[in-house]
Amino acid sequence: QVRLVESGGGLVQAGGSLRLSCAASGSIFSINAMGWYRQAPGKQRELVAVIFSGGSTNYADYVKGRFTISRDNAKNTVYLQMNSLEAEDTAVYYCNTKGVRRIGVYVSEEYWGQGTQVTVSS
Repeated sequence: QVRLVESGGGLVQAGGSLRLSCAASGSIFSINAMGWYRQAPGKQRELVAVIFSGGSTNYADYVKGRFTISRDNAKNTVYLQMNSLEAEDTAVYYCNTKGVRRIGVYVSEEYWGQGTQVTVSS
């Protein structure tokens, strides 16, 4: 199994910044995509940003120019730098990995983190 451990959530004022981290551990050979989703109360979980093993990225329109996703392949860790935070960014943020190949396992797997709360006060 692969474990995803998130950190960096918290309470911040509007206009402030937070940096989320998610470290994947286990017998990992490679990870194709690492990303962040979020879910606000009463809403569906939605994609925030994703980064692929080659470095290409995709962002939701509502975070473009404010959030930056990056990853350290050697550490199997993905980061989300969130700037100019708005009250609408308040949600539980979930780390997601797709295309995970474990050593000795010949299928690709998907894993989710437990979520970290981000609260932006206006």
